[in-house]
Amino acid sequence: MILIADGGSTKTSWCQLDLANPQDRIHFNTEGYNPYFIDTEGIVKSLDGSLPEALPREAVTQVSYYGAGCSTAANVGIVEKAMRLTFPNANVYVGHDLLAAARALLGREAGFAAILGTGTNSAIYDGQDIAHNIDSLGYFLGDEGSGSWIGKRLLRDYMRRLLPDGLQDAFKQEYGLENEQIFDRIYNQPLPNRFLASFSKFAYEHNNVSYCRDIVVEGFEAFFQNLVIRYPDYQNYTFNCVGSVGYNFRDALAQVARAHGMQVGKIIRSPIDSLVDYHVEVAQSE
Repeated sequence: MILIADGGSTKTSWCQLDLANPQDRIHFNTEGYNPYFIDTEGIVKSLDGSLPEALPREAVTQVSYYGAGCSTAANVGIVEKAMRLTFPNANVYVGHDLLAAARALLGREAGFAAILGTGTNSAIYDGQDIAHNIDSLGYFLGDEGSGSWIGKRLLRDYMRRLLPDGLQDAFKQEYGLENEQIFDRIYNQPLPNRFLASFSKFAYEHNNVSYCRDIVVEGFEAFFQNLVIRYPDYQNYTFNCVGSVGYNFRDALAQVARAHGMQVGKIIRSPIDSLVDYHVEVAQSE
């Protein structure tokens, strides 16, 4: 039995299967485990409380986990140790969620792949691995166009009472937050990136309001200006993207991509199904 997982900062999508019958798949979700915000003990505790009771952990022989934040040896070690403790008989592979996105979107073909979810990432993929990546710098310094970027923009205007008439009251009614509570969540509580990204839902629900549409387009424009167009010959690639923000606002994203001379390829919400297909294809060809 093998497990394949795609872990964002908010949610991890899992698939359980046997390569002898790869179409018989069991899907489930857990929290996201970004090792910049959670340690090995925290991951193990969360998995103990959220994995399906019917999952026989000792029978798992292979875990392929792709996760947000798994871009350094130290962070990979945090997640790898948690997986080994949880699945004691499994061979464990931990890779970056950007590689999962590329393999899901492009398979074994070279091209451009991006993530637009809680955070942002992008890369040129050579058909096997990430060939070129420009660091998105995380939610403090970058992550343009992401859920955390959109949420930060909404919160800033809300706290300064700059939201247009109607939206200010709607935001207050939906979340009931005072400035002091927002400061506490951002500066004193865990997972501030996830907290910020949660407000992108408000922009989606009010996408008929020009203010919300404009900040989404502004975020995607910043994503292209600061990241996408910095890749050599970027216009030679199609624009391919995974993530809830990219998918929910795909019309605006496609509009910005075309404005920068990129044809649009795949824009999907989650990579897990296509990622599993990739692993099955690789295993069957070996």
